[in-house]
Amino acid sequence: MGSEAGHSENVQQSSRFVATWLVGGVVLGLSVLGLRFALPKKKKKRPIRVYMDGCFDMMHYGHCNALRQARALGDQLVVGVVSDAEIIANKGPPVTPLHERMIMVGAVKWVDEVISDAPYAITEDFMRKLFDEYNIDYIIHGDDPCLLPDGTDAYALAKKVGRYKQIKRTEGVSSTDIVGRMLLCVRERSTGDSPSHASLQRQFSHGHSQKSEDGGARSETRVSHFLPTSRRIVQFSNSKGAGPGARIVYIDGAFDLFHAGHVEILRLARGLGDFLLVGIHTDQTVSANRGVHRPIMNLHERSLSVLACRYADEVIIGAPWEVSKDMITTFNISLVVHGTVAEDNDFQKEKGNPYAVPISMGIFKILDSPLDITTSTIIRRIVSNHEAYQKRNDKKAASERRYYEGKSYVSGD
Repeated sequence: MGSEAGHSENVQQSSRFVATWLVGGVVLGLSVLGLRFALPKKKKKRPIRVYMDGCFDMMHYGHCNALRQARALGDQLVVGVVSDAEIIANKGPPVTPLHERMIMVGAVKWVDEVISDAPYAITEDFMRKLFDEYNIDYIIHGDDPCLLPDGTDAYALAKKVGRYKQIKRTEGVSSTDIVGRMLLCVRERSTGDSPSHASLQRQFSHGHSQKSEDGGARSETRVSHFLPTSRRIVQFSNSKGAGPGARIVYIDGAFDLFHAGHVEILRLARGLGDFLLVGIHTDQTVSANRGVHRPIMNLHERSLSVLACRYADEVIIGAPWEVSKDMITTFNISLVVHGTVAEDNDFQKEKGNPYAVPISMGIFKILDSPLDITTSTIIRRIVSNHEAYQKRNDKKAASERRYYEGKSYVSGD
């Protein structure tokens, strides 16, 4: 009996212990659960979205550098491309139509989103749309003035509400400057000349032929003020090279006056492999094969324009005219491509074909160019309407002069 009573008491004590442990566990669990729901959830940080707009006519490395700087001020960059009608009303006729400018802007590797038909001036309604519909935090522009026909600041409203940030303008280039490089030649053309291909060569040779110290003529872009630095090239370059076993595609060319046709052929080429290597020919090579009137943009200007394109992984600055076996081996090239639309058809030559080696190796491919645009296309557009572009250049210069004379320009951060 005594042993049974002791056993019963032990069982009761064990039961009470287990019950206490269970109750305590439940209470503790509920406390932790309550604490979990009581504590505020850590909110996911919303990306800072910045907006920059522009005409982006005859897009060049200066535009690209502006977009790079704008992107650095936020997490996402939204770019507005001004409509043809707005450009005509405020500046004069654009050289490149809206659909080509949209291709160019969309291909810049720092751009996340593109808005078509943006207004030239930031109106109150459009600014509200940017803030409410596109969740824009700041509106960005360069430190050069952007003036309306009446002389007022196109970004006055954005500055007034404190949502404006400013970047430095890239010195040494502008669309006006590039048009001016060609118009310098056009002015010397006699009134009776027609803008034929031969006539164009005569015009542009005047703009690029200078006397060297030995009295001979040498070819260069005489009005380019661009001063290349290693830092700028690094800023535009990609940090990653081709991985092991990557299929490397190679395409080369002058890529002068980088345009939508260039972008589209690079897009197609990039889709054929894992890594796109782009060869940029030297100024001397371009002049020797295209005439002394070329190139309009010098080697480093052309290289930066290609580097800014999201489809180009790396460039060879000063690539050789002929693609050699040694070059193919050195860069581990799997495929060499060329577009059907080009300034010349060197790839069809039997003798002196720069692609003879890759053709013999069976690694050469011709791509159907999506757009029928060449550098000569852009030049012809300007020459055929050079009077209107001259007025446009003069108008912009006069407008900026009046702006600076009338007030001191205050930069914003």
